Amino acid sequence: MMKENMIKDTFTEDQHRLARIAKAMGHPIRIYILGLLSRQSCCYSGDLSEELPIAKSTLSQHLKELKDAGLIQGEIEAPKIKYCLNREKWSEAKILFEKFWNE
Repeated sequence: MMKENMIKDTFTEDQHRLARIAKAMGHPIRIYILGLLSRQSCCYSGDLSEELPIAKSTLSQHLKELKDAGLIQGEIEAPKIKYCLNREKWSEAKILFEKFWNE
């Protein structure tokens, strides 16, 4: 436990946040979803499942990963879920990446 705390204390909050965002972006399908949502205001999960050649359950897992990282937000409009970029978190991610690349 002590070693775990030392490791945790070694990294900055920004490094932890950037790693979480990078992990969420670490799959081509998620990059595709983010790109699609950046070009339009929102998208329904059903529309995404028609556009992507993957199972709905797999799509749900990718959307959950992006949502858990805060990069997208979902709003239930029964029977569908509408997904949009979380513009505030997306701006934060851009700043974190810029800081990282300019260190």
